[in-house]
Amino acid sequence: MAISPDPSAVRGWLAAEVRQRVVGSDAPTRAVELFETPGPRWFADDAPIRRVHADASMFIGGLRALLLQSLHPLAMAGVAEHSDYRADPWGRLQRTADFLAATTYGPIDEAERAIERVRRVHAHVCGVAPDGREYSAGDPHLLRWVHLAEIDSFLAAHDRYGAEQLTDAERDRYVAEAGVIARALGVPAPPETVRAMHDQLRSYRHELRGTPAAREAARYLLVQPPLPLAARPAYGLIAASAVALLPRWARGPLRLPFLPVTEALALRPAGKAVTRTLRWAMATDRHEQPAPG
Repeated sequence: MAISPDPSAVRGWLAAEVRQRVVGSDAPTRAVELFETPGPRWFADDAPIRRVHADASMFIGGLRALLLQSLHPLAMAGVAEHSDYRADPWGRLQRTADFLAATTYGPIDEAERAIERVRRVHAHVCGVAPDGREYSAGDPHLLRWVHLAEIDSFLAAHDRYGAEQLTDAERDRYVAEAGVIARALGVPAPPETVRAMHDQLRSYRHELRGTPAAREAARYLLVQPPLPLAARPAYGLIAASAVALLPRWARGPLRLPFLPVTEALALRPAGKAVTRTLRWAMATDRHEQPAPG
């Protein structure tokens, strides 16, 4: 007679796996530091940014953001030449998740420390791209591009896969709230509405290219993730859902397919299923950590 697995055991195992990958071994201690330390925060408990960044749709949104960001040759050059995303992908993921958690949920002094850490790292990321142009991670123009790609991706994923849909006014609030963090990082005049976000994104279109480094990063993220075989089917659904959220103009340069019928009939239900499963597992934690961006 077949023995059915205990749902609570499966849930606990999945939650532990996600927590280990995204937050790291010190997750409980870090959660207390960010969520239970008294003091003022940048955002109120009911702020849209808290809802978006805590939702399982961020796994899809974060991957979409990385793919979209790679299309800027100077931003991609900085990642290719200075990032350890291949040698230490989980460490990079955990640092990104910690930054999102600190700035979204932590006390203001903790958020400011997280901002300062990133700015110190950016000060040392500079060089010459393969096309001969100089780049710097502290360049306000590049900072804005990275910010726009992130919030557009996080919001797009939440719109399609989030547990609770935002109203139009809440979507604008999300963009404005994310701008608080962006401004602290050095982004000039970040958008405060969805419409302004889309307008600013369009202004970068002529700068975007599918460079060899961008296509290599896309292959690594989508085809060669550093995951055990058992985790790859679920990750494959997340990856396919992230690609399906990209606009058509962003896919060609990365040599990614555009299959609208397949995406609507198969990928969208699959994406909803995988985010529901992750949400179910993450609900075992007292404090839900945001997924990476």
